[in-house]
Amino acid sequence: MNAAAPLKQNETQASPKPVRAAQRRPLRRLATAGLLLAALASGSYALWCAVREHVAASAQYEVTADSVTITSPPDWIRSDVKAEVVRDASLEGPLSILDDQLARRLYEAFEAHPWVAKVERVIKRPPNGVEVELVYRRPMLMVQVSGGLLPIDAEGVQLQTRDFSPLEAGRYPRLTEIEVTTGPPAGTRWTDPRVVAAARLAAVLGDAWEELGLHRIALDAEGSAASGNLFEFDLFTKEGTRIRWGAAPTTEEAEQKAAAEKLARLRHYHADRGTLEGPRGPQEIDLRQNGSLNHVGN
Repeated sequence: MNAAAPLKQNETQASPKPVRAAQRRPLRRLATAGLLLAALASGSYALWCAVREHVAASAQYEVTADSVTITSPPDWIRSDVKAEVVRDASLEGPLSILDDQLARRLYEAFEAHPWVAKVERVIKRPPNGVEVELVYRRPMLMVQVSGGLLPIDAEGVQLQTRDFSPLEAGRYPRLTEIEVTTGPPAGTRWTDPRVVAAARLAAVLGDAWEELGLHRIALDAEGSAASGNLFEFDLFTKEGTRIRWGAAPTTEEAEQKAAAEKLARLRHYHADRGTLEGPRGPQEIDLRQNGSLNHVGN
């Protein structure tokens, strides 16, 4: 072990300067202030925890249907979506803007409503306001069952029947020629692939349905059996003309494009003649061949 190097001549070893009391006072004050702030914060939090439940129950912070703002529902929705959701969300107790779980509770409650396709976001607006941005479902098809007509959207989700009068239900495409007696609960998707396929077809037809004087969509059992996993459908006008549509489109872009082209050919035919009926009444129009439209008058 090496010995410490000796001091050179005229070299002295520095000694630490003593810290004066005046220099230590600011440090002590800062430490004391920090302790006081910590104690104050801890006490405030404890006090808030003790009174929070009472404050949250105050009418000033209570969230009601009147204090909730939602995206305006479209004309086809007759139900009071907001009132129904707030009622269901309140089953576990009154809603308070101070509840950390409020946004989640309302999000899940709106998401579960049969008319809501998507909840974009939930925003709290103190003292008791809430804004909710929604995307709504749109009815596309009525499924004919033994008890009447059941409305569904383009994805095959069952909607609320009470929102449709018999007259309103009659304005939508209806699916026939399938043997079903009832549908799933409102807000859930049909598991019958024929119904889901027909809903996609109805979505393609859209506003052209009334324009072309169409009345119903019927499953072509023979064509569906021959096409394997695809389901083929025929369209019928109110006068009885049969349009051989073929396979319903899937969600693939190419098939959606092919379906749009079929509809364009049918619209062009209707525009040229002013009707889909034949010279002597109902006829058959075949759209199943790409790029062609064959018709046989009766």
